[in-house]
Amino acid sequence: MWILPVRGKAMVWAITACCCQGFLLLGYDQGEFLNSSVMSGIIGAENQFGHDFGNPDATTQGLIVAIYDIGCAVGSLIVFFWGERIGRKRMIMMGAATMIIGTAILTSSTTRAQLYVGRIVTGIGNGFNSSSIPVYQSETCGGAIRGALVCLNSTITIVGLVIAYWLDYGLSFVSGPVQWRLPIGFQAVFALCLFIQVAMLPDSPRWLLAHGYEEEASKVIALLEDHDTVDHPDVIQARKEIEMSLAQESEGGPFRYRELLHGGPIGNFRRICLCIAVNVMQQFTGSNMINYLAPVVYQNTMGLSRNLSLILGGCTSITYMFASFIPLWTVDRFGRRPLLMISATGLSTCFILASILLSIGTRPAAFAATAMVFIFQIFLGIGFLPIPWLYPAEISTTRIRARGSAISSFFNWMCVFAVVQMTPPAIANIDWRVFIIFAVFNACWVPIVYFFFPETRGLELEEIDHIFEKGGITGGVWGSKGGRTTAHMHYPPVVPIEPKSDDDLKAEEEKLEIS
Repeated sequence: MWILPVRGKAMVWAITACCCQGFLLLGYDQGEFLNSSVMSGIIGAENQFGHDFGNPDATTQGLIVAIYDIGCAVGSLIVFFWGERIGRKRMIMMGAATMIIGTAILTSSTTRAQLYVGRIVTGIGNGFNSSSIPVYQSETCGGAIRGALVCLNSTITIVGLVIAYWLDYGLSFVSGPVQWRLPIGFQAVFALCLFIQVAMLPDSPRWLLAHGYEEEASKVIALLEDHDTVDHPDVIQARKEIEMSLAQESEGGPFRYRELLHGGPIGNFRRICLCIAVNVMQQFTGSNMINYLAPVVYQNTMGLSRNLSLILGGCTSITYMFASFIPLWTVDRFGRRPLLMISATGLSTCFILASILLSIGTRPAAFAATAMVFIFQIFLGIGFLPIPWLYPAEISTTRIRARGSAISSFFNWMCVFAVVQMTPPAIANIDWRVFIIFAVFNACWVPIVYFFFPETRGLELEEIDHIFEKGGITGGVWGSKGGRTTAHMHYPPVVPIEPKSDDDLKAEEEKLEIS
């Protein structure tokens, strides 16, 4: 297959652009049917969508929104079982193609049954992408910039969310089927671009070496390292490090699923637990309540008008988008752990202050609580937005990376489903007191990160294989300065052997004959 004729930084940025395209699609598609974006205008009022689908009640609206998350979870499970065999690149291509099919089903929907099928199919494709793209990105870039590049993917997710929100808000003033068919169909543009982009890129060199494609892997490493030949010492060195890591991971023979429960120096079970934990923690920060249900919170909990609530919901998303740029400069400078702990502390504080202000019950206090929601977005953007997408892909070894990312993605989507389903009735029954619940959750995340999450900043993926060798209940995190349980490893340099001339070979033969 034809590969884009670029190398070095240009190839890394081409891969990053492809991964960002996938997350732009994820953000747009996720926002498309959630109450804070397209569906806040499509479902939430007497409009064209309501007329075309029999004015769905609140239960049906919730099903239309939530069934997508089930599709995403199913897609993640498919990657868990077959993604390693298929490969990173082909899995993303399948995800893009599946989402194009799902979009066609959705845009042409005339019945609720067709709408449900389209939502599930689109969700499955997104599950493929959300499980595979972080792995592909992390395996094709160096440790010094890995954090920033994967965080850029998260930033682009919020750009997609903002596009979906304001496109729907603008089209809510338009009459006719275009009001809902255009924003739903528009995501096919992103999916098509993703398919074309990834088709022109190489697969992960780590996956290629793990599956016996040594020659192709060497060529990809040469492209990423910006060298003309696969015999360059840097290429040989990089391949040697990956092969040594794979050899250590494969000592027990072919992969078996029970390996995911193994402890020992590699600590697969600990790695899987961290993959799952960071995603569960993300969803129970209250981010979904604020980001996806912001207009509902503004209108029902804070007593603002519907139109003002919708506008403020859009402004909330824009604040979130700008805040998401901050980790691009901080994640590889300060590390993953500090950003997570600062983020959780800030989120908990915002919820506490918002609860106090809303308990007062005055309009000025409600506006002050609204300000807390905007500050909440800043703290969310600097830590618990990007790190849960980055951490599972780098904390897992090459042997279980696809499965670790897939199972974390599965739990992520199931938690999205749970929170989106639980929050509206919780707000209806206990009002602002729901903020207290999320304040307690966020306060709990700080010690959990401090004691159990090792720092991965600047480490190459092969170095992270050794991150739990200290052992113990916390895997060596407690007692290690800054959670840094392993240091950079220094492999002996590979010295290229110069080919001998014919005269030298002839001289050696004469010496052997004499002796």
